[in-house]
Amino acid sequence: MPHDFMPGLAGVPAARSSVSDVDGERGVLEYRGIRVEELCAKSSFLETASLLLFGPLPSQSDLDQFVGDITIHRRIKYRIVDLIKCLPEQGHPMDALQAAVAALGMFYPGRNVQDRENNYWSAVRLIAKLPTIVAAYARIRRGDDHIPPRDDLTFSENFLYMLSEKMPEQVWSQVLDSCLILHAEHTMNASTFAGMVTASTLADPYTVVSSSIGALKGPLHGGANEEVVEMLREIGTPGRVRAYLERKLKDKQKIMGLGHRVYKVKDPRATILQTLCERLFKECGASPLYEVALEVERVAVELLAEKEVHPNVDFYSGIIYDKLGIPVEFFTPIFAMARVAGWLAHWFEQLKENKLYRPDQIYAGEHNRPYVPIEKR
Repeated sequence: MPHDFMPGLAGVPAARSSVSDVDGERGVLEYRGIRVEELCAKSSFLETASLLLFGPLPSQSDLDQFVGDITIHRRIKYRIVDLIKCLPEQGHPMDALQAAVAALGMFYPGRNVQDRENNYWSAVRLIAKLPTIVAAYARIRRGDDHIPPRDDLTFSENFLYMLSEKMPEQVWSQVLDSCLILHAEHTMNASTFAGMVTASTLADPYTVVSSSIGALKGPLHGGANEEVVEMLREIGTPGRVRAYLERKLKDKQKIMGLGHRVYKVKDPRATILQTLCERLFKECGASPLYEVALEVERVAVELLAEKEVHPNVDFYSGIIYDKLGIPVEFFTPIFAMARVAGWLAHWFEQLKENKLYRPDQIYAGEHNRPYVPIEKR
């Protein structure tokens, strides 16, 4: 049977979904039909997570119940803490997160994925506990005790508190909450697809999310925001931008944080993140990285005009996290903290009409080769 080979499955539909939609020509991203600009302005991360998971915007009582369930499940078992303590201090936090999430499945068995109530509590635990795991590893790897979560704090306030044991400024938690909304979902991306392939085997949700975390770690996916900040620090000043970019392009090297597989215009998430940058810096002082980033965007758009290359979500997000005092290696785990809502939304959707993923291949090897004994090779 003849096939058209599409490297990376580019443009090949793999599922029907009503979770989110992207219009790459117009630069529009919607969650359940609601534009992300409106959600960032009016919603919270947990309300957005509820929207993604269950479909409609929750009523006040439904939202209160969901937030309450998340709040009381933020704590992690002491043996998970012990596991984190055993991990190398120099290890990447995404590896630590993947290991801890996989281990969660041993403490909270969720193998019967046909049990809707069990699936709900699995989703609640994953959304609730990922920030606690990330914050715990951030502290333990530098020799400090982990900070237990506080039930009186919002989702984003609590995460920032667990990192430092200090109450964050209100603008910090508000900006972080908007960042989490922007990272919560983005149609059929690499990490979502990886999770769906795993989910199609009817694996438990902790294994599904662990698979997605593994895909998100790569620098061509979630790891790009780390490399953006490293690039901006390497450039140093706006005056060195043009020479840096021209050298990169001459050597045919990728410029991290620029370009997107879907968007032909500026990523709407990048536009919102730029606004969040300006709000944060207005209240908390400027960042030299931001001035360099603005010049990188201006020069890159000029040099790459024919290719329609613009900033994506990774371009400005790392600058915000850096301003919040978050180490660069924890940028992608924060991405995972948010994206788990989208992964689980697709998991819920897939379970309704699951089919095992079993793609085909185009064989390009030889046929009818004889076996040659080893002494004659």
